[in-house]
Amino acid sequence: MTPHELWTRFRSHYCSVPSLGLSLDISRIAFEESFFEQMEPKLKAAYAAMDALEAGQIANPSEQRMVGHYWLRAPELAPKPELSQEITMTIDAARQFAADVHAGTVAPAEGARFTRVLSIGIGGSALGPLFVSQALGDPDTDKMQLHFIDNTDPEGIDLALRSLGEGLKETLVLVLSKSGGTPETRNGMLLVADAFRRAGLEFTKHAVAITMPGSKLDKQAESEGWLRRFPMYDWVGGRTSETSAVGLIPGFLQGIDMDAVLAGARECDAVTRRHQTRHNPAALMALMWYKASDGRGAKDLVVLPYKDRLLLFSRYLQQLIMESLGKQLDLQGNRVDQGLAVYGNKGSTDQHAYVQQLRDGVNNFFVTFIRVLESGGEWLLVEADITAGDYLHGFLLGTRSALHENNRQSMTITVLRVDGRTVGALIALFERAVGLYASLIGINAYDQPGVEAGKKAAATVLTLQKRVAGALGVQPQTAEEIARSLGEVQETEMIFLILEHLAANGDANSSNDVDPGIRTFVAA
Repeated sequence: MTPHELWTRFRSHYCSVPSLGLSLDISRIAFEESFFEQMEPKLKAAYAAMDALEAGQIANPSEQRMVGHYWLRAPELAPKPELSQEITMTIDAARQFAADVHAGTVAPAEGARFTRVLSIGIGGSALGPLFVSQALGDPDTDKMQLHFIDNTDPEGIDLALRSLGEGLKETLVLVLSKSGGTPETRNGMLLVADAFRRAGLEFTKHAVAITMPGSKLDKQAESEGWLRRFPMYDWVGGRTSETSAVGLIPGFLQGIDMDAVLAGARECDAVTRRHQTRHNPAALMALMWYKASDGRGAKDLVVLPYKDRLLLFSRYLQQLIMESLGKQLDLQGNRVDQGLAVYGNKGSTDQHAYVQQLRDGVNNFFVTFIRVLESGGEWLLVEADITAGDYLHGFLLGTRSALHENNRQSMTITVLRVDGRTVGALIALFERAVGLYASLIGINAYDQPGVEAGKKAAATVLTLQKRVAGALGVQPQTAEEIARSLGEVQETEMIFLILEHLAANGDANSSNDVDPGIRTFVAA
């Protein structure tokens, strides 16, 4: 394609949304002009499905619940007045709670005021707040330091607690769990509560619960007299919860302008709600995902933001996209094994990490560049008429060109700057694209049976571990012998892996045999 042809194609397929300071270039995805016409029937159905979703139709049939994360930034669109009122009240309460904490009206018994926040959650209760915290936080202006525990790794939890040090007495703890029984969150809470006890502090006077009303956690927080309780809603999935109390409370506490995040998401929703495809960046993205991956996830999505503040965006998108689209069955119950794998880094680290493979290796991906026009930081010439920001922008455009020259597909999202409105708009843009793409490929984006299957399997393993530990005695036994004694011969491999874990943590002793079949274990 000649430079003139590239320019003509770019002009024809450049979607600009001036009110958001955002544009989308899809010209370097390999589609023919007839593609839009071919996809029109599917797209009309996708628009209709999205309209029904926002109107309150049951979108998660396995749980019989609505899906309404769009109402979080436009409460007046909720299908029931009581929902609208509840959303507005929660936003106001989150904003006021943060103001009271900052003013010292809500304060620890042991100090003048809270200066730190420790957020305990996993999945959607961590990835969104983590992303927004890094994208919009600033040590010079943050009102509170924000720390996270987002796993059940005891060493990681210990590191987080040690980073707080003597500041534990000035630490406000957020415990985020929709069901109130998420094992990773519960484990983190128990270890943190124990750290408070060992420090001579009363955990409940530092604790805030963000959970569904009536959940196990909600009842615990009420009975123990925690500082506050904020609601999660059954109609908001974890991966779309950043504009709920899940994201608002840590964001407001840190001092981030979460009202701007809500405003950006609201305006992007309005733009991407339109049925005019050529002017709807979310619909265009969904179509490009379909084209680039053959509508079956045949290629991976590589997300490359050329901005340090957006480093965690690809991690956030992994859950949003992969948990939503990774489905075995379609809406008719047919096995389809759908999905769209997501990975990413940041520019120009990508140049020194994996652009070599993207350019010259297996062509199993398509790229979404995120281009930020304002460089920010200190303006200093690093060579004649060139700044460090010019270099970063040059690397983006150079990588885009180098990929295109070797028939690698890409699209580019351009934003003016990274601020609250932009971050809110990006979140809403990808949420809408996920919903539309799910309709295009005929799957339900709003249930997650695979996640539940993994949780059930983990519970089964822990039950088996208790039995294995009880079967250990003073006489050395192999994994096979223990499996036979438990009547679990089919689980011999699993039992060996459990025994290795017990031995490594001092709950069993083992021989040094290399062969798993003859290695023996005894009670510690």
